[in-house]
Amino acid sequence: MSGLEGILNIIEAQQKQNEDIIIKAAQSKAERIKADGEEKAQRAYEEYLAKAKTDNAREHENACSSVDAEMKRKVLECKVELIDEAVERTLEKLRKLPDGEYFVMLERLISQKLRAGNGILALGVNDLKRLPADFEAAVQESAAKVGGTITLSKDTADISDGFILSYGLISENCSFRAVIESERDEVRDAAVSKLFG
Repeated sequence: MSGLEGILNIIEAQQKQNEDIIIKAAQSKAERIKADGEEKAQRAYEEYLAKAKTDNAREHENACSSVDAEMKRKVLECKVELIDEAVERTLEKLRKLPDGEYFVMLERLISQKLRAGNGILALGVNDLKRLPADFEAAVQESAAKVGGTITLSKDTADISDGFILSYGLISENCSFRAVIESERDEVRDAAVSKLFG
């Protein structure tokens, strides 16, 4: 082997050695990049999974709250319907009371509304037809106790039950429905306690 071949062999060996070093360095760098990428991917996956679990829990809680609110709304709706039905039945029972009981109740209601001054009492057409003979005298007696007078109007009021009481320009509708409407909250509270404890 000549000197030139020896030098070429040495250069080739060094070249091979340098290639091996570069390849090993590249492989090492590639493994670090791969490991770093896998670590970042794992971290991203875990963060995504944690966020998804949190979002899922929040959506579940919101869905439960929404269903709970809807159930409460439906229950309240049902209770209101039952109360309104009870009010309607009560009004019907009041209208169908025997004349004696009906007008005693009407006298009591009128006596609560009377005040000093000259009042006019108007009844509906059905009540005026079945009016007891002593009703007007009993109402006038109650009016006198509060320092007033009351005149029973011969004109009928446009109501199906109860009465309209007028003092001058001020009239108060005391039909049963109007009385219930004016005291709606108290009536509903009483109905709720009776119906639902």
